[in-house]
Amino acid sequence: MKVDAWRQPPTLRGSHVQLEPLASGHADGLRLACADGELWRLWYTSVPKPDAVEAYIAGALEKQAAGEALAFAVRDAQGDVVGTTRLYELDPATPRLSIGYTWFARRVQRTGLNTEAKRLLLAYAFEVLGCIAVGFETSWFNHASRAAIARLGAKQDGVIRNHFRHADGTVRDSVVFSIIDAEWPAVRRHLDVKLGAHGRG
Repeated sequence: MKVDAWRQPPTLRGSHVQLEPLASGHADGLRLACADGELWRLWYTSVPKPDAVEAYIAGALEKQAAGEALAFAVRDAQGDVVGTTRLYELDPATPRLSIGYTWFARRVQRTGLNTEAKRLLLAYAFEVLGCIAVGFETSWFNHASRAAIARLGAKQDGVIRNHFRHADGTVRDSVVFSIIDAEWPAVRRHLDVKLGAHGRG
């Protein structure tokens, strides 16, 4: 395994989505994406306001430079930037990581784009990086995110009480999920069937 695979985000392509290394040039597209549905108004998420997108990108790239994350911009099939996602809590010694900091323009939510984005990231984690587990975390109050993670085939591990604070300062309980390497073949099959329903390929 090349160390660069843990340090440099790849470009991952599918039928519905392309994930590419996040850069400052994605700021205009991300401003439009977060404005679609005014996503920053959801108090239990970490979506930036449009005027804070540059700082959000800079923060993600700082964590990437420190070896803590791999950050991606997400494009739809038409090539428009519609959101962002991240591999974080990188632990190549185990190896293990988490998928999160994911948000998409409202118009592409609950479409094949999110399913395929997770399919690509999970394949990279398990098949390229050789991970033995991939984690997911979300706020107790983010019911849509909890349901979406469960639909992937991840299992709930538990709840971390008073884990940290939401952006508005309220204390967050985090719901923790994971997929382990032994489960990946069945999860991959499940996601491929779901993508088939969206007209993949």
